[in-house]
Amino acid sequence: MTATTLTQQQPSLTIADRCDRCGAQAFFRAVFVAGELTFCGHHGRELLVPLQRDALLVDDQTETINTKPSPSANSD
Repeated sequence: MTATTLTQQQPSLTIADRCDRCGAQAFFRAVFVAGELTFCGHHGRELLVPLQRDALLVDDQTETINTKPSPSANSD
């Protein structure tokens, strides 16, 4: 079975969604029969091949990284 990789058909991940490996903000969602896992950009890219092989769906939202700067990025 091969996973489908989607970007816009799943609800957007929010800042509250955390990586199941390290706790950083999640940008990947992998949906399995028994549930879903979320991953940061680093771990999502690292695990992409096995996720695409084993998951029903892989939702890659890495294009949203740094689209909205954090408040601290603009402070002087």
